[in-house]
Amino acid sequence: MVDPTQAGMVALGAGIAVGLAGIGAGMGEQAIGAAAVGAMAEDEKFFGKGLLMTVIPESIAIFGLVVALILLFVF
Repeated sequence: MVDPTQAGMVALGAGIAVGLAGIGAGMGEQAIGAAAVGAMAEDEKFFGKGLLMTVIPESIAIFGLVVALILLFVF
């Protein structure tokens, strides 16, 4: 049987993992998105590269979700 305190700490850790990963991804995407829009305003052929560079920080949020799921289902 899992101690309720331990279950609460696991849930807290999972929430922190998702929250901090989301904040970090948002901060990275903010700078990259602004630069991508500026580049596309000058030349439309930068759309693909700008889109790709905007998606890369989002993988960090997915990693945070994976860590949270591992915490919730393993412990």
